[in-house]
Parts: sequence; C-alpha cells; structure tokens
Amino acid sequence: MTELGPVAWPPAPIKTERLVLREPDARDRAAFIELLASPEVHTYLGGPRPRDELEREMPEVPERWPGSFVVNLDGAMIGQILLRRASADHRPAAVGKADLGYLFLPQAWGFGYAAEACGAALDWFDGVLPGEPVVLATQTANVGSMRLAAKLGFTEVERFQAWGAEQWLGLRSPVTPSD
Repeated sequence: MTELGPVAWPPAPIKTERLVLREPDARDRAAFIELLASPEVHTYLGGPRPRDELEREMPEVPERWPGSFVVNLDGAMIGQILLRRASADHRPAAVGKADLGYLFLPQAWGFGYAAEACGAALDWFDGVLPGEPVVLATQTANVGSMRLAAKLGFTEVERFQAWGAEQWLGLRSPVTPSD
C-alpha cells in the first residue's frame, strides 16, 4: 500500500453524529494492541498478532500516515479506518485506486459505527480527491463486511481465491463534484 498522494494531513477531526475520526495519538496505543491481537477482529484477516510481540513493537504513538483515522466514541478509540492506494501486489482491478479498510473492536460491533465512520471517511475522501474511485476487498464469508460494502455503495468487480478463501473486490464509483 502507498499513501494517498497530495492530501493535506492531518485533516481537522471529522465529526459525525456519534463519532470523531482523527489522527492516532499516544492514548490509542492500548486500543491498537487490542485491535491487532483480537482473534474476533482477525477471523477473516489471517489471524491475530501475538500480544507480547505487539507490546514490544508498537510505538508509544501509533503510526501516523495520511489516510489512517482513529474512530473515537465518547473519548475512546473503538476502531480504525484506513484509506491507502492499492499497490502492485493487489488485484489488477484495484491497483492505483484508493483502498478502504476498517477494523473495529468487537464491543463496537452491531451498532452501525462502521457504516457511520466509513461513510464519513469516504465523504472526506470525495472532498479532497473528487472523482477518484475507491475499492474494498473482503472475504465473502465475512457477512457483516459484505453488508457494509453494499450499504456504502460498493459493487462487485470480481471474486477470487486468496489465502485459502473466496475474496470479494468491490468498487465505489467516483463521486464527481456537481457543477
């Protein structure tokens, strides 16, 4: 994955009805470790990373780079939204396009936070890079992620086998500014 390109970063925090999307900071370290070590979160992502390894390797301030948003609810991190350029090691239909990814702690599942946060991140993206398409990949077995992709306006480009499971690649057509 590569950075988005000429985007002013970090943007002002993005506020939705219930959430704030912002740049990571030191208070998020424990939540990042929990997110990356969670077996539930990583069911469709190849499995969790070992907690002791994360404790050793995670910097005091989690990595900051354009397109990485912490999702905050009532002052606490509940997830992460990622928008990055898909690199050459991705499916040909995805290469060079912005790729949307998201991870949420299990206690935040089922409340619509992912749809709210991803929708806000996509609105921000449409404002800073109008006319750019966005892709999203997920395992077809991940029913929640498939539902979210449809809700966000992604349509199927292809299905393919990777990592021992059927994968789904969707495209969200570019939103063009109105005249």
